[in-house]
Amino acid sequence: MEYIDNSSKPKYKRILIKLSGEALKGIDGNSIIDEKIIDKIGRAVSRCHELGVEVAIIVGAGNIWRGASGTGMDRTRADHMGMLATTINALALQDAFIRLGMETRVMTAISMQEIAEPYIRNRAVHHLDHGRVIIFGCGIGNPFFTTDTAAVMRAAEIGADIVILAKNIDAVYDSDPRRNRGAKKLDVVDYKYILNNELTVIDSTAASFSKDNNIPLLICALRDPDNIVRAVMGEKIGTLVTHTNNMNT
Repeated sequence: MEYIDNSSKPKYKRILIKLSGEALKGIDGNSIIDEKIIDKIGRAVSRCHELGVEVAIIVGAGNIWRGASGTGMDRTRADHMGMLATTINALALQDAFIRLGMETRVMTAISMQEIAEPYIRNRAVHHLDHGRVIIFGCGIGNPFFTTDTAAVMRAAEIGADIVILAKNIDAVYDSDPRRNRGAKKLDVVDYKYILNNELTVIDSTAASFSKDNNIPLLICALRDPDNIVRAVMGEKIGTLVTHTNNMNT
């Protein structure tokens, strides 16, 4: 595992990481939750924690449930199923983090007190202030909102410096890299670029909320969980989405 020199200081004090649920399957995708990728994520988070960074996490549910699309199922009910699936992922992450020695709390937007704490904003901030890692489950607790939107909303509530979107893709490109081998990776883009080009790398509600509340987003690949540490230390990886007039367009 390659990490930045211990003498370096992290760029951010408090971060929120959005983990793709689908990426928890691992590279081969043969299991719902790949223990190896969970362990790698845990070690990356532990490294951030050792550097003094306060870490909150929201995880998606794509490895378990993809929603109502094409099923004919009621959207509200399907989204509730997705919220439950995020909680399964949150508990799996909590177990890995605790085994690595991190004090961790799962907080859910829908009450299930036998297995997790209810989400209370002041309580979440209290946990972060005391060096605990928080994993948010159930998104924001309402249907029709993605976990991307939940991530930026929770980031605003807890005062996170940045949202790190660890996904199956490594950056934003000027065209689809799967179809165009000459697609150019964009290091920095404005929120408007995401919205005006209707890019699906993050949903439009999340992008709009981030723009209105000046929340920087960093999109990078989860296939190498060490990218989380690199991002925290300020390395130029992935794509930074922020207010800027210096876009690579």
